[in-house]
Amino acid sequence: MRVSMFDFEELLSIAYKKERAQSRRLSKGASISARDALVRTLEKAAGGQSLGELVHARRLANARALEAAKAREAWRANPPRLRAHFHDHHHEQGAWLAWFDGSAMPNPGRIAIGGLLRSPRGETLEISAAAGHGDSSKAEYLALISVLEAALDRRAEKLVVYGDSRVVIDDVKSLAGAAVLAPHAALARRLIGELGDVHLHWIPRVRNSNADALSRRPFLPDAP
Repeated sequence: MRVSMFDFEELLSIAYKKERAQSRRLSKGASISARDALVRTLEKAAGGQSLGELVHARRLANARALEAAKAREAWRANPPRLRAHFHDHHHEQGAWLAWFDGSAMPNPGRIAIGGLLRSPRGETLEISAAAGHGDSSKAEYLALISVLEAALDRRAEKLVVYGDSRVVIDDVKSLAGAAVLAPHAALARRLIGELGDVHLHWIPRVRNSNADALSRRPFLPDAP
């Protein structure tokens, strides 16, 4: 893609604040146009990429950020149905129970998830899997998502979920939440909406030892 295909306003829209400041200094110091200075600055930021590839990647990132912002606005504008799913009282008789935990070694580093899902009849499903790389919050979110998906697959009508991550539990319940966790939060909320009756509770780590052990199992030397 040729540089001439990008106008100044478009380049400004995808440039970071630091890059815009650098280009202004370059324009003044080298006595070149503001557009040429911005092109040079962005070409340097692109590294091994072309300017066209950098612009395309920034456009996608901006689109994802806008989508996440719209999702947060929709949650803020119409929260009653989802909010009703989060209760702070004890679970009703006949509910499915779930526990989740995530581990990162180091943090950030390799991550793994652990979870348990127990039916009202006492049947238990264990979840333990490596989950790539990231930090502990990502691991915790992926663990929560895994137990929600398992409950949905088994058509659980009532679900009580326990976890020891205040970051994740508060983020799911939050109207805004952390931008970096927005994709995970959006998926968790969608699953909660599909399940229809979910009670989410924080518990101390000592009461979450089984899920914690499952989240650490993939790091053991003899793990598959």
